[in-house]
Amino acid sequence: MDKPYVVYVNENSHYMDEEERYKLGEFDDCQSAVVACKRIVDEFLEKADNNVSADDLFKEYTTFGEDSWVITSDKDCKFSAWEYAKERCRELARK
Repeated sequence: MDKPYVVYVNENSHYMDEEERYKLGEFDDCQSAVVACKRIVDEFLEKADNNVSADDLFKEYTTFGEDSWVITSDKDCKFSAWEYAKERCRELARK
């Protein structure tokens, strides 16, 4: 039986191009799936130039980063890579 939380990743630089989408993995619970999604965002932001404004860093992410998301029937399991990235960009820009 398939696991109930499936994480997919889209390329922001190839918006709406399903050929650029890949399946990251399947997870037993929402928390594990969300952790995997956050890791995708964090890996991009760790490599990006953090000596820019939060807005510029977020623009770089939304242009070139990867947009991870969860498919599940669990209505309580929600994650937005863009919202998470926006929060992380503000944190990184403060440092």
